[in-house]
Amino acid sequence: MNDAPRIGGGGRAPATPVVRSAIPSAVDAMVLKIRGLISDGGLVVGDSLPTERELCERFQASRNTVREAMRILKAYGVVSVRPKVGATIIDDRMERALDLFSFNTLDISRRTFNDIQGFRRLIEVASVDTIFDQMRPDDIAQMRTINDQLRAAGSIIEASELDFRFHLRLVSILDNRAVRDVYTIMKPVIIRIMERAKELQTFQGETYEQHAAVIDALEQRDRIRYQYALQSHLHIGIAFFEDSAEEV
Repeated sequence: MNDAPRIGGGGRAPATPVVRSAIPSAVDAMVLKIRGLISDGGLVVGDSLPTERELCERFQASRNTVREAMRILKAYGVVSVRPKVGATIIDDRMERALDLFSFNTLDISRRTFNDIQGFRRLIEVASVDTIFDQMRPDDIAQMRTINDQLRAAGSIIEASELDFRFHLRLVSILDNRAVRDVYTIMKPVIIRIMERAKELQTFQGETYEQHAAVIDALEQRDRIRYQYALQSHLHIGIAFFEDSAEEV
């Protein structure tokens, strides 16, 4: 007979919950300590970090822990480590973000299309009031110039680059460096969507006309027309993307 205690009049005793530690690993803690050393010490790009031995002694850590922490910081684009030179502070964080974001852009599903274009609608369409408040005649003139160059593009690669430049110029009106940085990071995927969804004639015809409608709405400060033109423009091309396996 099983004499194990029963809970609640015959029910099975609940399993003991798994408690996960919130304490960072030794390597994670070392990464934080080195980052603190950089910020608290006022170190800037080009400055050298203490040697591996000095870091071990300062933070009472093993050599393997320090080396692994430095490897992570190197992957983040925060430090450069060279033999006989040691660790030097750099700022390649944007390049690392670009590398990570563009790593898997060859196969874009419909879900990815909707996610990327949906994010762009949040920035380009939903920010209409701020764009209208901050835009200047020079902004409109530059967008027209880029659009004219798009119409004369000689290849899909050139046309995609100009299409991206048009939208980057549009969001630049917001005068928000974070938004520009995010668009720069997203560029490989946005370009891939443009190249896959359009032919050269499409860029020179439909895309040019859609951009022109956006510019005209900006110039006339027609909020509804602007949002409609941009919403329609960003949605075109979805038919060229299939559902991913996990969506089926």
